[in-house]
Amino acid sequence: MRLERLTNNKIKIFLTVDDLSDRGLTKEDIWKDSLKWHQLFHDMLEEASEEFDLEILGAVAVEIFSLHAQGMVMIVTMIEQDEDEEQFDDGIIEMQVTVDGSDDILFEFDNIEDVIQLANRLFQAGIQGGSLHFMESHYYLLMNGILAEDAAKAVSLMAEYGVPSILSIHRLLEYGNEIMEENAVETLVHYFIK
Repeated sequence: MRLERLTNNKIKIFLTVDDLSDRGLTKEDIWKDSLKWHQLFHDMLEEASEEFDLEILGAVAVEIFSLHAQGMVMIVTMIEQDEDEEQFDDGIIEMQVTVDGSDDILFEFDNIEDVIQLANRLFQAGIQGGSLHFMESHYYLLMNGILAEDAAKAVSLMAEYGVPSILSIHRLLEYGNEIMEENAVETLVHYFIK
């Protein structure tokens, strides 16, 4: 599990498929109102509260992005309450949950060197293809059209060099710069490794 503070009242929580399976959950359990899911959510909020010194009481909005083969990203927003609204006692948290999914494997990288090293590892693992993009000082590698059996391996390698992105593919294509439209892995290896 990886935590990141986005703003004063917003945190991002990334859970891998392994994080979920270690707790006896699957991505499909989001749809169920299970005790395990509620326990996981409260554990995550408690850890975030301790790490970022936040007091999480009252209502929170939770946006869950299910990422193909990667796990899920949760954006938790603590909703500001008016002074005249009654504060919740007993540590009760009211959740508003929105679930969205993506079949694309899209990772974000801080620098091109990480992308080049990743491309070499993917190439050695027999995984090819992908497109490379740049937007707002970050590089994005989109691995679409790869075989299902290669997806888990690709995600595992990509997670060593970057972080899963919840950026919409459409937004990236509209506002980002496309560096390599296709065969990004092979092209990077050809020009920078060989």
